[in-house]
Amino acid sequence: MERKMLVREAKRLALLRMEDAARTEDEFRAVIKQWDHNDENEARRVRDHEMQRVENTLEVGYTHGMIIPAPISHPAWLEVIKGDFLPMVFDNADEMWQIIGDWDVAKLVKSLTKKQTEILFLRVVRKCTNAQVACHHEKTDRATRKLYAATIDSIRNKLAPLVREQIKTNCPTMTKAKQDFLFWYDVEKAVEKDKSADGRKSHE
Repeated sequence: MERKMLVREAKRLALLRMEDAARTEDEFRAVIKQWDHNDENEARRVRDHEMQRVENTLEVGYTHGMIIPAPISHPAWLEVIKGDFLPMVFDNADEMWQIIGDWDVAKLVKSLTKKQTEILFLRVVRKCTNAQVACHHEKTDRATRKLYAATIDSIRNKLAPLVREQIKTNCPTMTKAKQDFLFWYDVEKAVEKDKSADGRKSHE
């Protein structure tokens, strides 16, 4: 996992250097082509892991008094068949924090704003795509992705110092998942710092 992360970040830095060094029209076209290629790969990766839902999933919830149940192939029933009842029980953005096993993360989710809670609920619990959420709220797909990314970043930035403190105090709630998260978080922040430094150098 660590090796893959380093390879991916090395490619990202190489593309940024390529972008900074571009001077001619052909070089800029090559940079744009590479960025488009990366975006297509990212969209394909996200699409392959998303549980696709029909558009009316946003209007018809699990507890809206439906007389005729959803088809057995509906994601809601697939979750129940797997034994995952909590998303159906807490089918509400305001109660979403109760389905989170880690109390530290649950408290952070509970403290989110209404917009952040709603988009997190639709993307994580309902498994809706960014396009479906954007259509429901009459926003662009880009704006939806930006809000979702900002919500996730907010949780991560608040969680990291909590995990550091738990490591120092040998907190009994410390898990390997939290340790792995902190390692990943530090790598990401280091890469962002390098990118920012490279950007300042290119402007000097």
